[in-house]
Amino acid sequence: MEGRTVRQSRVTLTQIMGLTDANVLRNVHGGVIMKLCDEAGGTAAMRHARQPVVTVAVDSMGFHSPVHIGNLLTVQAEVTWVGHTSLETRIIVTAENLMTGQVTHTNTAYYVYVALDETGSPTAVPPIICETDEERALFDEAAIRQEQRLSRRRHERPINL
Repeated sequence: MEGRTVRQSRVTLTQIMGLTDANVLRNVHGGVIMKLCDEAGGTAAMRHARQPVVTVAVDSMGFHSPVHIGNLLTVQAEVTWVGHTSLETRIIVTAENLMTGQVTHTNTAYYVYVALDETGSPTAVPPIICETDEERALFDEAAIRQEQRLSRRRHERPINL
């Protein structure tokens, strides 16, 4: 299977945040931002895999600053790591005040997806080709996060309802 570059997976989504996106504090609801991150990350993963993908994990979803109603939200995603059937995407979120031009970094998150074949079973994905030192460093860091995720999963106890 031929590999694909990080560059080939990159996606940028932009959306003006409106009143329907607000929480009770009149900032953008975190769930709205998480949904847009999932859409961007999933699109980047599908671009790489050229298969449908499903979300299996969300890592490190920290909110650095609020997003305000009227801001232009930009969500950039790219594949940072690929396993046999899974892919990690890094998602960077910024908010732009359209009146002042001030751009604020609001979030960085890592989402993990699994590629599915036509029967809905996990399927192999192409390897990733890192072209820059930064991409190689992100790949190495992602491999460590993946091992930590797998370790946590091995130690999780199912909840009996």
